Amino acid sequence: MRLTVVGNPGNRRVDLFARAALAAGLPRPTVLPWADVLTGAAPPAPGTLVRVDSPGEDPEVDRLLRRAAVPARHGELVGLADTYAGLVSGLGRVAAGGAELLNDPADVAAMCDKRRCHARLSAAGVPVPAALPPVRGWRELRAAMAAAGWSRVFVKPAHGSSAAGVIALAVAGHRVQAVTTVEVTPDGLFNSLRPRRYADEAEVAAIVDRLAPDGLHVERWLPKAGLGDRVVDLRVVVVAGRPTHAVVRAARGPLTNLHLGNARGDLAALRAAAGPAGWAAAMETCERVAACFPRTLQVGVDLMFLVGWRRHAVAEVNAFGDLLPGVLADGRDTYAEQVRALTDGRWQRWRGAAALPETTHGDAPARQTAHGDAAGRGTTHGDAPETQTVPGGAPGRENTRGGAPGRQATRDAVGREALPCGA
Repeated sequence: MRLTVVGNPGNRRVDLFARAALAAGLPRPTVLPWADVLTGAAPPAPGTLVRVDSPGEDPEVDRLLRRAAVPARHGELVGLADTYAGLVSGLGRVAAGGAELLNDPADVAAMCDKRRCHARLSAAGVPVPAALPPVRGWRELRAAMAAAGWSRVFVKPAHGSSAAGVIALAVAGHRVQAVTTVEVTPDGLFNSLRPRRYADEAEVAAIVDRLAPDGLHVERWLPKAGLGDRVVDLRVVVVAGRPTHAVVRAARGPLTNLHLGNARGDLAALRAAAGPAGWAAAMETCERVAACFPRTLQVGVDLMFLVGWRRHAVAEVNAFGDLLPGVLADGRDTYAEQVRALTDGRWQRWRGAAALPETTHGDAPARQTAHGDAAGRGTTHGDAPETQTVPGGAPGRENTRGGAPGRQATRDAVGREALPCGA
């Protein structure tokens, strides 16, 4: 088996996958740097299995993706649509050599456009929050909210991850409250690790209008279930159609990403609150999500239970959402689980099933109610190193290394850059 990883050399994602391959007795994967892909390197040849990893966390790669003259400043929210276009183009270059990709370019392209991803899930009957029609700025957003009768929404950049640029917005007449990772400076918008609150409508309008040219996706804000004094949601990694690893994220505010200083939650407590039938239904939904991207080895599903624990909805699907270091399922981390799927035939069976007559994978909207009259998504989530195994949706054993669940340190500085896609 010849493995190649398209990624950024030295990045922990690349290193963790290489470690898993070596532990399984496979040769060390060849690394094809994203920078080389974007500057004309030859693509992997037929007979190669290719894992495409996130191009994020490298300023020069970000510059190449955007085709910009200079790199973005650290944490700067700039050129998200250009970054997405560069990613799609780069995936096409990787695929052009005839190798077998573990991340199908069309699947990745859909996951990295929140509008297309939402439409694809909805068309397949996956429960997601309701979404507004396209809006091109603050005035259209307020008009669309009024027409729908909604007072609370999540405004998301169409392309991005890790809650970068996301706004949890509540309105009541002329009163506005927004919680967001966006930090406004005189010379640009920046992604901050410390969420800000804005109550001045003119300020919020200016943020929305500056994000709008790169595309917006707006969903109804659904009330999440809570444990103790925090709301909670899940990142579930699905490998070859099977939910294998899960992480609980707990927050006192609407943005649950752990890198924003939120707490790692208790998976056993969440499963007890959801009940066996509720948990099984949620894991079945994660399997249905993966089936919407049938030519891709793994997806990271962000799933929330709604208040009362009777219902759930999918908030996000992440093409690069498998970075859960130290989280073990049956002794394997997410990377070892993917290598195992490659060596035990599960990937081949998953690919073979994808070649059969397909269920709906189109990107046209359909209806699936997640709450009341809503059929759409909730908050954006990012990386989350915490807990758990979910094999087949069956009760799992907590098997986390690296310390007990707790709070991550929050840096009062501008945060990491907006990755081009879910991570």
